[in-house]
This record gives sequence, structure tokens and C-alpha cells, in this order.
Amino acid sequence: MKQLLLGLILSFGVFATASDMLPSWNEGQSKIDIINYVKTVTDKNSINFIPAEDRIAVFDNDGTLWSEQPAYFQLFFAIDTVRALAPKHPEWKTTEPFKSVLENNMQGIVDSGKEGLLKIIAASHSGMDAAAFRDEVNVWIKTAEHPVKHRPYTDLIFQPMMELIDYLEANGFKVFIVSGGGIDFMRAFIPEVYGIPSERIIGSTGKVHYEDGKIIKETKVNFIDDKEMKPVAIYYNIGKRPIAAFGNSDGDLAMMQYTDANQNAKTLQLYVHHTDAKREWAYDRKSHIGQLNKGLDYAKIHHWTIVDMKQDWKVVYPFELKK
Repeated sequence: MKQLLLGLILSFGVFATASDMLPSWNEGQSKIDIINYVKTVTDKNSINFIPAEDRIAVFDNDGTLWSEQPAYFQLFFAIDTVRALAPKHPEWKTTEPFKSVLENNMQGIVDSGKEGLLKIIAASHSGMDAAAFRDEVNVWIKTAEHPVKHRPYTDLIFQPMMELIDYLEANGFKVFIVSGGGIDFMRAFIPEVYGIPSERIIGSTGKVHYEDGKIIKETKVNFIDDKEMKPVAIYYNIGKRPIAAFGNSDGDLAMMQYTDANQNAKTLQLYVHHTDAKREWAYDRKSHIGQLNKGLDYAKIHHWTIVDMKQDWKVVYPFELKK
């Protein structure tokens, strides 16, 4: 989907204008900030010029590139998996977060957070070959339906953000996904849907081991890629400090501060603010998912770009373009 869009754009010339490449963005300060930033860091005559090899952009996934309400989409996958496997695991009836899953206690599931989600994924798929797990995710994500929007989960990606990724890549940026979501889950669909290769996807991980030519998933959580651990993951996996960072919650604040602290380059920090209750959801400070509280205040004080979804986006999802 994303690769097709990029191909169509580039077929009209490598130097397509920002207006051509950001058609789902309304004219306004957010779009101006993006365009002006890209122009200045890619202009060889600018004092802010940054060589292509240093144009690293990092994006959160949940709530930044696709929706995340009323719960992380990976959690819905985990719930479906646990319920299918429950007859083989009677101990889950008394062990959280599995107990909440089996009792359809959504609040209990949500309260377990990303760590609980990873426990569910790890336990329900322990002993499974990592490649088989990705195949299972691929089948689910193409056939499962979101409980509120009643559409496949891959329909709920943000069209303006897909265009932004295309725009950055057309201008020599290398885009990485840095998310609290499980790395195996994301690598199962992001390369096809977003066009970002698997080696540029960074996420939370579970313990694994090698066995007879296969990587086998274990039950223990290895690394949770959230909050202050996001800069750590960037340091270990990319080896360069980003010049642009995109998020939507307090969980992304440390990653964005780490980017902002880059002393060698002009940087861009952009928050997606969920303000559209009609087309998507409206939430920020008090949300149990994707809470944007401290980050919202920090962004305003430091003059970061805050995208007002309701005002700045002509459409939210790709399927709206067909209406």
C-alpha cells in the first residue's frame, strides 16, 4: 500500500513538491513546520544542512502511525490467542493477566499495561518458532476485525503519517519504527503495510533461544521499549542520534527529548494529538491508553510541533480517500 503510493509519487519525478506528497494535510502550522524543516536540512546551501547518512527519523507506532483505542491492537491479537489456547492452560484461570482475559475483564487487561501484554504474548506462544509466530500474526491481522471500527486493523493506519514517511524518504531520510509494541508482532506486518524493512523496526522483546536452525520464543520478557528505554534502544540498534522524532504520548517523550538534545543538527519533534472524536478518538491527559500529559506541556513550552488531528488532517484513514 505504502510502497505503491511512493511509487506513484516518484513516477512524477524525484523532486515532487511537498504539496504533492502531503495531500492529506491541511494548510496550517504543522504542515509548514514539516516542509520548512525538510527544506532547510536538505538544502546544501543552508547552515542547517544535514548529510543524508545522518538524516535519521524515528516514529512511535501505536497512536502515531495507526490507532490504539480502545486498547493496543496487539492486545486484541493476544486476547484472541489466549482464548483459543485456554483449554490447554488451566492455570491461566487464576493467574493475571490471563485471568482477566478469560473473564473478559478489559479494564484488568488494560491495567496490566505493555508488560502484561508481553507476558500474554510470551506465554501463549512459548516454544513456538519465531517464524511461525509471524505467520500467525499475518493471518490474524488480515482477517480480524476491529471491535469498534469494524474494519481490518490494517485499514486503521493514518494516511497523513504514511504520506509523511514517504516525504521524508524521498528527501533522503532513513525512517525507523521505535515502539513499545512487540518486535515480532510489528515485523509481521509493517514491512508490507508501511514499507519499512524489518531491520528498521525496534520494539519490545521476549527471551528467545536458538534450536535446530530456529529461533524459539520463551516465556520471559527481555526488554520493554518504552519511555526512558526508547533512547537506550535507539543507541543500541541505530548507533546515531535521530534528527527527527514523532510520537503521540508521554511514553515517547524521552525519545523526543533525546532527539531534541542533538547538539550537531537542527531537529524536529512532532506530537500527534488525538482531537478527533468523530473520525478517530479524542483523548490526551486522562487516557488509559496513549496518555499525553507531561509531553503535551513540555511540547508547548519547547515549541515542538503539535498536530491537531481534527484540524490538520483532511482524512485520517486511507479508506476515506475512496469516499
